[in-house]
Amino acid sequence: MKLKSLLLAALAFAGISMDIHAQDNVQAGRILVAYFSWGGNTRHVAEYIARQTGGTLFRIEPEKPYPSEYVPCTEVAKAEKEQNARPAIRDRVEDWGSYDTVFIGCPVWWWTAPMIINTFAESYDFTGKTIIPFCTYAETYRDETLARIVELTPDARHLKGFGAVDRNTDGITEWLKEIEIIK
Repeated sequence: MKLKSLLLAALAFAGISMDIHAQDNVQAGRILVAYFSWGGNTRHVAEYIARQTGGTLFRIEPEKPYPSEYVPCTEVAKAEKEQNARPAIRDRVEDWGSYDTVFIGCPVWWWTAPMIINTFAESYDFTGKTIIPFCTYAETYRDETLARIVELTPDARHLKGFGAVDRNTDGITEWLKEIEIIK
């Protein structure tokens, strides 16, 4: 305990900041929290997961932004689903090979994961990685969305996913403990 206190003091003195709680809890290996969020709910949940695990956030952002109004956005999302589209993603994950565990999160759109999640999954090699799906939803289709993320990453090991209603983070810490990502 004394050594830990000295180390924390040295880090603070050096101006290095880190979330000690997350670092104490995190399982060995680097964690990526990749997410797509349109209205902010999934972003809120992803940020909470990253704080709990010490994971690195990666926003899955389309090259062509979705409409900011709800109805036009749902129309675009529906058309993408019907066309089996693969919307282009603006950026790539840096140093992909260094991540052992990848959380993939999204809202439920048209009973499943948005098509941009397909684009993300098809853009990387998930062999040897552990994938943990999560989603945000208003009422239903949580299980279908989590299952779709698993389907899209068949070469990975999968842990139990989590669905959050809107931006509610209740139960996330317990879930992370259950799947043994944090202590």
